Amino acid sequence: MKTLSIAVIAGDGVGPEVIASARRVLEAAGRRYEIAFRFEEFGWGAEYYFQHGRMMPPQALEVLGAFDAILLGAVGHPDIPDHVTLNGLLLPVRRSLDLYANVRPAVLYPGVESPLAGKKAGDIDLVVVRENTEGEYAQVGGILYHQQPQEVAIQSGVFTRRGIERVVRFAFELAVRRNKKKRVTSVTKSNAQGYSMVLWDRVFAGVAQEFPSVEADSSLVDAAAMNFVRRPESFDVVVASNLFGDILSDLSAIVTGSIGLAPSANLDPTRRHPSLFEPVHGSAQDIAGKGIANPLAAILSGAMLLEHLECVAAACAIEAAVTAVLAEGRMRTPDLGGDSSTGEVTEAVLEKLG
Repeated sequence: MKTLSIAVIAGDGVGPEVIASARRVLEAAGRRYEIAFRFEEFGWGAEYYFQHGRMMPPQALEVLGAFDAILLGAVGHPDIPDHVTLNGLLLPVRRSLDLYANVRPAVLYPGVESPLAGKKAGDIDLVVVRENTEGEYAQVGGILYHQQPQEVAIQSGVFTRRGIERVVRFAFELAVRRNKKKRVTSVTKSNAQGYSMVLWDRVFAGVAQEFPSVEADSSLVDAAAMNFVRRPESFDVVVASNLFGDILSDLSAIVTGSIGLAPSANLDPTRRHPSLFEPVHGSAQDIAGKGIANPLAAILSGAMLLEHLECVAAACAIEAAVTAVLAEGRMRTPDLGGDSSTGEVTEAVLEKLG
């Protein structure tokens, strides 16, 4: 029996609802594949902020470092500015634990309709690998003449050879493991950003030479966004900076049917620190408490957690159960055009999981 210690931050909005579903599915898979879970919940997020003036306690990062993995529901509240919630919890966790590879798969599953005409199941199967610790989200800069008419804001992107090289190499290694199109597309804007993106292009070209069996190509971000809509089936692994990867991964989720189906992993590929797994959809405060949030992104994030912790059979079983539920078409939450509840969809996955 293998035991995994998981830190759970259910967070805000629909986070507690979908994380409850993910935990049930993980535990069911654990019983089948002899995996025990030691979950420990941490009530950090918006409610903690209202009580303490911060999103998590000062010792939070040290506490999280002791676990095998972290499962996060969502962070965000309409009464707290987004930059406060993001910089108060998620970004510090990513940086302090060096979770430099953000992995966001986008799959058009059987039974799910893409908003793009003529796309059928399996046509879209790509992964966006987003540099996760520096770039445009490095929070280097400041404000001068605060709230005066001459106010000035300076925001600097930080791109290091080390940071670019390691995430690009991860993307090529992922393309080899996926063994599908074996193509890595680098997304930049080097025609306009003549320093940071030119460095990115040079490092990408250098790493590509180490992987002769993988096709390497580069695209400007505006062209990539267009082609995510025009011909998403042409992509395999896409690697991009923090900002570009953030935007493109949300676009990839929508063209595969719903952001409610989009899982993600924030990885430390060296495994020195615990990695963090979360659904992409955010706190969705408008539907919180209604019992209609799609739990599948959180459940699939749980599968990514298991895969990273080398419980591959259990991870594959969860993904197969989700695929079967979607293909069957009986249980669908409103984001997929149905009227099923969070609980009903969860039960359907558990039934398929056996």
